Amino acid sequence: MEGTAGRITDAPAYQTIGSCEVEIPAPCCIVIFGASGDLAKKKLMPALYRLFKNKLIPEEFFVLGAARTEMDDGRFRESMQGAVQKELPGEFDHSLWPEFSERLYYASLDYTVPESFVGSLKKRLPPLEKKYLTRGNRIFYLAVPPEVFEPVIFNLDRAGMSREGNGYTRIVIEKPFGWDLDSAKKLNSVLGRCFDEEQIFRIDHYLAKETVQSILMFRFANSIFEPLWNRRYIDHVQITVAESLGIEQRAGYYERAGIVRDMFQNHMLQLLALTAMEPPVAFEADRVRDEKVKVLQSIRPFPLERLGEYVAIGQYGSGLIDGRTVAGYREEAGVAGASATPTFAAMRMMIDNWRWNGVPFYLRSGKRLSSRRTEISIHFKQTPHLMFAKDIPGPIDPNVLVLRVQPDEGIGLIFQTKKPGSRICLNPASMDFSYEADIQLDAYEWVLLECMTGDHMLFLRQDGVEMTWSLLTPVIEKLESATGPRQFPNYAAGAAGPREAALLIERDGRRWRPL
Repeated sequence: MEGTAGRITDAPAYQTIGSCEVEIPAPCCIVIFGASGDLAKKKLMPALYRLFKNKLIPEEFFVLGAARTEMDDGRFRESMQGAVQKELPGEFDHSLWPEFSERLYYASLDYTVPESFVGSLKKRLPPLEKKYLTRGNRIFYLAVPPEVFEPVIFNLDRAGMSREGNGYTRIVIEKPFGWDLDSAKKLNSVLGRCFDEEQIFRIDHYLAKETVQSILMFRFANSIFEPLWNRRYIDHVQITVAESLGIEQRAGYYERAGIVRDMFQNHMLQLLALTAMEPPVAFEADRVRDEKVKVLQSIRPFPLERLGEYVAIGQYGSGLIDGRTVAGYREEAGVAGASATPTFAAMRMMIDNWRWNGVPFYLRSGKRLSSRRTEISIHFKQTPHLMFAKDIPGPIDPNVLVLRVQPDEGIGLIFQTKKPGSRICLNPASMDFSYEADIQLDAYEWVLLECMTGDHMLFLRQDGVEMTWSLLTPVIEKLESATGPRQFPNYAAGAAGPREAALLIERDGRRWRPL
């Protein structure tokens, strides 16, 4: 294939998708560590296949999978074909697969042995790079368990593969990025010794979801909303990430992590930061990330002596999901019979800055809840004077702006209207916009594209990661040091969460949006 992989040009190329143009990245190779695992099969390879099918990546690319599992290129291609067919049943093109799969290669290696990196990677890459004309551009994607991060990083450096040569060298790291503040700092230190910060791409795939990307556009491109986006007009903000699924086959990870590490340190706080940040001086990665870090720095530390007023946790028991009985968390395979690992948490956070002083942010996330939903709801204040007091008993529900992240991605604004046929009878109505028909790329496709083009907008920076851990590590340590047995399970599968979560917001005279 040498010399036929496509014409190399220095000018950026673009491909139209939907109504927008997407930049085609420069030629590159992607080395996926953990290529035999679930992440590669369920997310990465389907995303790469769709990008290739839609001509959003250049022909001059190849993938080198690397893992402990022994297999050759042919078996790897067969395994990936099965995975892509399973994940994309309606999009798999049998006629296109051979053209894509011939770019897939595999190398068995031991993550802890430096010589394995030299023999399996360093010597293997140059001939493939010459064949596919990838210009020495390399992306190392760590789709491996977190305990393997450091050996892979060190051994890439020892093999002389961490620094940039003729092309770029980038490393992509999945969550969890540490287990507490100390481990996150240690991992950042290891990375900093082997790679420069601009080479490092720390993933939070929530940032690549279409509605999350649109939050900044919605806020700062529409003059009617930004003047209202402050303590004068907003009563409170709710951020919900609810899942109806249990832990699936992740007991080993989840028993160690729990809901706070798994969801709050990354996804939840990133959603909060995007919602609360000040407008950056320019729509550039570091300027946006500067403003997000400022928000995280402004979150009031939790009062550990009164933690119950700010944090509620729970664990699901057996119950009904979609009409079928499901097991409780302690009954899941691999979970200890008396496990105190929380599968639900709700938090009340305060941001001590000029814009948000006195406005509570309520965050909740959990497994085995009544529905799957991720949304940010902005709850505006009540009208200052109720002129209909004599005719309408009780308060009028305030306006709510809902940013739906998944499913049914879109934006809704709830407001009051007069009910037809009545003299004075209010009826809540909704103006609604849905992205569903317009979404062309999923989160991992965006993540891969942005990494190939070198844009850090959707990725986390070292100071942001450490700031979230510094906020939550004392909370995690306090929860885990509690003496006596937990009163778990304290909510049934299929419910909206534990009663403690409802009390958290009801004490302030508010209520959660229904799931």
